[in-house]
Amino acid sequence: MVQQIEDLLEHWLPLADDAWVLAVITHIQGSSYRKPGAMMLFHEFGQGAGILSGGCLEADLRRHAQQAMQSQQIACVTYDATDESDASYRLGCGGKVDIMLIPLLKENHDLGLVDIVQAFRKGQSGYYQLPLAPAGSDARSYAAQFYPAKSAPFPTADFPKAGILSQPEGEALIIPLRPRFHLGIFGGGIDAKPVAAIAHSLGWQVSVFDTRTAYARSADFPHAHIVKQSANEASTLVASLDCAVVMHHNLNLDAAALKAIQPFDLKYVALLGPAHRRDKVLEMAELSTDSFNGFFSAPAGLALGGELPSAIALSILAQCHGVLHGAPCSILDGIMP
Repeated sequence: MVQQIEDLLEHWLPLADDAWVLAVITHIQGSSYRKPGAMMLFHEFGQGAGILSGGCLEADLRRHAQQAMQSQQIACVTYDATDESDASYRLGCGGKVDIMLIPLLKENHDLGLVDIVQAFRKGQSGYYQLPLAPAGSDARSYAAQFYPAKSAPFPTADFPKAGILSQPEGEALIIPLRPRFHLGIFGGGIDAKPVAAIAHSLGWQVSVFDTRTAYARSADFPHAHIVKQSANEASTLVASLDCAVVMHHNLNLDAAALKAIQPFDLKYVALLGPAHRRDKVLEMAELSTDSFNGFFSAPAGLALGGELPSAIALSILAQCHGVLHGAPCSILDGIMP
């Protein structure tokens, strides 16, 4: 399913000359499936890319998107599920969601989406500024803007998440955007397959590093980039990683991988195996648990139970996902049964 912003843009770009509408959540009250800044694209023939709810709003949004295309005007829609006796849209979360729909036109430079594509291709993050316009505004004169992180004309520290920027000329929604997360798997054995598969399902880029000829075969990792160089030889690629899982099942190879990873600013590094093995690998690499810039997990993952590769992959990537998103690994309702 196309959900990540990079996937949305890749879906849109080959058909950019067709008529499209961008739908974006601007405000929420109470609970909602997606948060402000979530985006979706609608094609002139009705196809949608992305989601703004659990599937309960998209059919109605498609109708509003078609109207916006035909009128070339901005549409604003509110879905209110705070009255739980009203089952019109079956939002399920009991919240109120405001959505703005903006036609992509040559006159408004396709809302600057090409600039986002170009930034992502360079590995750059940034901020997308969408002025909040009333319904019925002429979409041809609407001006959206993408700013690379270092050149944004507002305090970027104020927007770790999407939020409203108040300016003399009016309010704008600021959405922080970044390329998809890049996971490096060091060791291409059979138990690495579910790690790669789950990461791909999350929309992450996956690279599998293994110099051994019998490992990291393309058939086993159909959605990953296979790297047959050592981590040292592929240092430029290693530098582009956000996170890494080291799982060669070989002390020397694991130690060499950790040593190659350590100089770079990865947010998460996991080493497979028990604590006594961790200590041996770190000693061989002349490193310690405090040597890494980001979160170092060894033994890798959360204590979810289970011993098969898929369960281990889930525990590692659940922890990694939490670290990448700055989320505390806690129970949602605060109660552990």
